[in-house]
Formats: sequence, structure tokens, C-alpha cells
Amino acid sequence: MKRRSVLRLSVLAIFAFSGISLANAQKSIVVSSTTSTEQSGLFKHLLPVFEKKTGIQVKVVAVGTGQALDIGRRGDADVVFVHDKVAEEKFVAEGFAPNRIEVMYNDFVLIGPKADPAKINGGKDIQAALKKIADSKSAFVSRGDKSGTHAAELRYWKAAGVDVSATQPWYKETGSGMGPALNTASGMNGYILSDRATWLTFKNRGDLAILVQGDPRLFNQYGVMLVSPRKHSHVKHVEGQAFIDWIISKEGQATIASYQVGGEQLFFPNAK
Repeated sequence: MKRRSVLRLSVLAIFAFSGISLANAQKSIVVSSTTSTEQSGLFKHLLPVFEKKTGIQVKVVAVGTGQALDIGRRGDADVVFVHDKVAEEKFVAEGFAPNRIEVMYNDFVLIGPKADPAKINGGKDIQAALKKIADSKSAFVSRGDKSGTHAAELRYWKAAGVDVSATQPWYKETGSGMGPALNTASGMNGYILSDRATWLTFKNRGDLAILVQGDPRLFNQYGVMLVSPRKHSHVKHVEGQAFIDWIISKEGQATIASYQVGGEQLFFPNAK
């Protein structure tokens, strides 16, 4: 009888252990985010800290901001972490998220060939620089992917009074993420707008360099949103909210601030 009791307890212990393991395995979320947070290496820096603290595994789907928001609209992500304030506010207004929380910022920079055929090097006015590029018909590479960077680029062209389209031979749309678009610009020796973080981690620079920076209009804010369980009941709102709470916490913000490449900080936390 004693042997049977011991065997029964052992079997129950195995099932109990398996149940706990299964429960832990199910603690996971999907975060749809912009390519800059992924390609800059930020998530590789952040997620191990979060996962160790909470036991929640995070799968990142890194696409352009427009696509990341669409993934959230379909309910295929639990959290959206992007950088296009206008589009994010629309997402909230449509009821796909209860609110939008600011997390961090960096800036955009205008990259170009060191030969600089448009003569913009050293300038701090993004609109004036783009006008010179258009007037000189110098090669310009656009992501053309409805990302946050692409949306910002189009705003700058409009403010500069320049109507751009893929029909213009000097203006090339890649429909790709920041890294591949930078590769195209490097191959063409063309100008391109990039977020600073991806540029700093980009290896295939060729003859390219930062030519225009420091314009306040190049400010680049990132926001995070929980996909509304009212729209999609299957959303893991408890785990998703845990991620958001951590990313805006003192520890999460300090972890963001500690990420550097070549001694240079890539993102600056500013959660309120």
C-alpha cells in the first residue's frame, strides 16, 4: 500500500509540475512594433530584463508603423509600440486601444553622400534641405511603406512645398524597412531620412553620412498602446498591461536609457 501511495503522489507531482510549466509557457504576448525598435537592437536589450522579471515571453512583429497598427486592428497583437502620434491617436479614437502612453523619443536625421550634390551638409532646416534635393533632382530613397518614418518624411516634403511621387526618376520608393532602405541608399549614393538609432547600428554605410540634424521638427516620439479587449476579446490584456506598466516604470525607463551603441544613447525615456 505504501508503494502505491508513493507512486500516486509521484504521478500527481509530475502532473502538477507539468501544469505549472504549461501555465508558464502560456504567459506570452505579441507586440507589433516599428522596425527601428527591432533593427536598432533595443528589444534585444529590453526584453530579457522584462521576461526575467515577469516570466512573460514577448514575440515582436517588426514592421512599419502603419502595418503594426493594422496588425493591432485585426487583433493579431496584444500591444502596439510605434512612432506616429497622429496615426496612434486615430487608433485610439477608433476604439482599438483605451489610451496611448508616451514611452521614449529620439530624432530623425537626413543622410546623404559625402559628395553632397544638393549642397545641404551642415544645415539644420529639414524643409530647406529637402527643397534643395528636389531642385537638384538628386537621388532620394524613401521607405514608401506607410511607416512612422515614411509618414514623417511625407510631412516634411509637404511643408517644403514639394510634391513627390514614384513617377519622378530621382525619387525611389523601396516599400521596405529602415535597414533595407538604407542599404538601397548606400548602393545608390542617395539621400534618405532615417531614425538616428537605426543609422547608428547600420553597418553598410558606404559613402553616406549624417548631413542634416538638429531641427526641432525632426523630433521622433514613440508611444505604446494595449489593444482593446472590447474589440478583440482574446487579447491578453493582463500580460499586455504588465508589459506596458514595466516599460513606463522606473526600471523600464532606466533600461531604455542604458542602451547605447558606441557610447551613444539611442533612445531617451520620457514616460509621464
